[in-house]
Amino acid sequence: MPKFAANLSMLFTDIPFLDRFKAAADAGFTAVEYLFPYEYPAPLLAEKLRENGLKQVLFNTAPGNIAAGEWGVSALPDRVEDARRDIDNALEYALALNCPSVLVMGGVVPPGEDRAAYQQTFIDNLRYAADKFAPHGINIMIEALSAKVKPNYLFASQYQALELANLIDRPNVYIQLDFFHAQIVDGNLTQIIHDLDGRIGHIQIASVPDRHEPDEGEINYPFIFAELDRVNYSGWVGCEYHPRGKTEAGLGWAQPWLERKH
Repeated sequence: MPKFAANLSMLFTDIPFLDRFKAAADAGFTAVEYLFPYEYPAPLLAEKLRENGLKQVLFNTAPGNIAAGEWGVSALPDRVEDARRDIDNALEYALALNCPSVLVMGGVVPPGEDRAAYQQTFIDNLRYAADKFAPHGINIMIEALSAKVKPNYLFASQYQALELANLIDRPNVYIQLDFFHAQIVDGNLTQIIHDLDGRIGHIQIASVPDRHEPDEGEINYPFIFAELDRVNYSGWVGCEYHPRGKTEAGLGWAQPWLERKH
């Protein structure tokens, strides 16, 4: 049975970020994720979690200079010091928020650059992150991003993610399987679930092609959820989609599970 976490970067965006914790709890969620916590002091976020009986299950390392086209710096050969500072900062937040998983963002490879150098930098930085987080029982996630969302990102396919995880070779490094990206790039989601069985640390969902609620589009999510049960996936499923309208109005698809209150 899937356990759903509300992605507060995408859901309830009609209200201020700090108010979204209560909105998620009121809607029946018991866990949240979001992209970045760094705009707020960790104790303030921890208090919002406590006030609303929520678990923090995921956030990302810092994205770098978004205005300059960056989306993560852990793969950038000339930004190793920045990447490791971001990793250290993420660890501080993870400890303060009792968060079990952190996504380490890779980065965009500009056309004409040596992709192999970017990949090796990412591997080295991920080993650094994994070794820093391991004593605290915190897992590291890596995520493939489709060109539809992030052109020239270091890796787009779930099988590239699996290859990188194997090269990083750390027991607390897992794949964050976002079915939106996976369907666009790889397809054959059932096969992906089985090929990545045991390596999936977190899941995210959205419809394809429009990235709305998972009750429309070309992915049959009830079937996917049943398949995840068949492989005994016990992690969280993040609701990382853009609601068609008001978030609460579009949660009918989730009510059978939210009403059971994980």
